[in-house]
Amino acid sequence: MKLYLVSLAVGVLVGIIYGGLGVRSPAPPAVALIGLLGMLIGEQVVPPVKRLLAGEPVNLVWFHRECVPKITGLPGPVAQATKDENKGETPKA
Repeated sequence: MKLYLVSLAVGVLVGIIYGGLGVRSPAPPAVALIGLLGMLIGEQVVPPVKRLLAGEPVNLVWFHRECVPKITGLPGPVAQATKDENKGETPKA
């Protein structure tokens, strides 16, 4: 239930921002897709910040493995290697 309330609250906040910017809602498809991309990218700001606060390194290898798959929807190198192992194939380097 909490997830639904948070989702509703964020939706209201985005609606207020859209209204302030004068963007129609529902937005034209291109504007909506760019907004969704921004949301996906914005979500991935949190994990590196948490890592930095924990004193752990943030590098391109980590970012590519952990964040890029969540932004693009494509399987990351770890997921692909696991998938290949399950098929009995050797992972490509």
